[in-house]
Amino acid sequence: MTAPTSWTLYASNELAWRAMIADCEKATESIVLEQFIFTPDEFGQRMIDVCIARAAAGVKVRFLWDAIGSFSFFGANIVEDLRKKGIELVFWKTLVPTYYTIHNIRSWFLRNHRRTLVIDNKIGYTGSICIRDTFKNWRDTNVRLEGSVVASMRSAFDLMWQKATDKKVDFPAHIARDPDFSYVTNSPSPGKRHLYRSYVAAIRHAEKYIYITTPYFVPTHRMIRVLKLAAHRGVDVRILIPASSDILTIDLAARSFFDTLLSSGVRIFLYAETLIHAKTMVVDGTWSTVGTLNLDAASLLYNYEANIISLNHTFSEELKEHFTRDVERAKEVTMEERRKMFFIEKIPEYLVRIVRNFL
Repeated sequence: MTAPTSWTLYASNELAWRAMIADCEKATESIVLEQFIFTPDEFGQRMIDVCIARAAAGVKVRFLWDAIGSFSFFGANIVEDLRKKGIELVFWKTLVPTYYTIHNIRSWFLRNHRRTLVIDNKIGYTGSICIRDTFKNWRDTNVRLEGSVVASMRSAFDLMWQKATDKKVDFPAHIARDPDFSYVTNSPSPGKRHLYRSYVAAIRHAEKYIYITTPYFVPTHRMIRVLKLAAHRGVDVRILIPASSDILTIDLAARSFFDTLLSSGVRIFLYAETLIHAKTMVVDGTWSTVGTLNLDAASLLYNYEANIISLNHTFSEELKEHFTRDVERAKEVTMEERRKMFFIEKIPEYLVRIVRNFL
């Protein structure tokens, strides 16, 4: 019988980083790290040093980083340097323009936005964490897991590794399933947007509440529609986003959705204490998710993403507590405030939204 999944949730990047390092230091078989942003500052270098030490001890170490997110490394000698020290590093998609990328701007959105750390096929981490010291005080949500779901995380990493390297990977013949936890991926192909479909289904079946935290909120028409329909049928829909993120254009585009959502009964909160970068959703205390997916069209339609989805009530309640604490520190947006704005003040919001939709 498979042991139940155990977890630890982290609302602090620093605490998550420390736990990741501690587990990597104990690795005896393998370490795989998939990251969108990896910077060789204090923590990043510490992670590299630990992995070099474990590789010297015979541990198989593989890094898969996105070329845009980790651009400070791209083109440097680090790939060869790490290879000499027993670590394989592969970048997802080149930064060098090609005929295809020049004539198809959407191809630049096909980024590997996932964050996966799996140690010895027993311990898995995912969430909104990035490896950069300047993000130390961001409000992120990350999770450490032990249980059968970790094998799914490793299998998903191996599949992306195979896509990035054109090298075949030996997948296990059978992966044990946990009825309460699954690792669900999202890919640009319409038939493989599994995570997007899971979000939509959870929102459609909500009866009591939907609590969403996302740093970037430029949703698809389909997502807006199901959120509004949920609010119309009496579901308590709340969305928590940053008062200001690290991308001004996305902040402006997000505000272009406020009027239609507020008029439907959706409640919107702006978090100003620090940049809230968590990507979570809790529905009715019976369905919840944490991972890398933003409620942004680029993330929903074009990026490679992955989340833990849980049907475990205790896990969902813990994520709900995170949301409740964050909302207490946030300012609610009201329809009255929006009505007081002059139309000319809203023009930049809609202009940015039109440009993003065009892309």
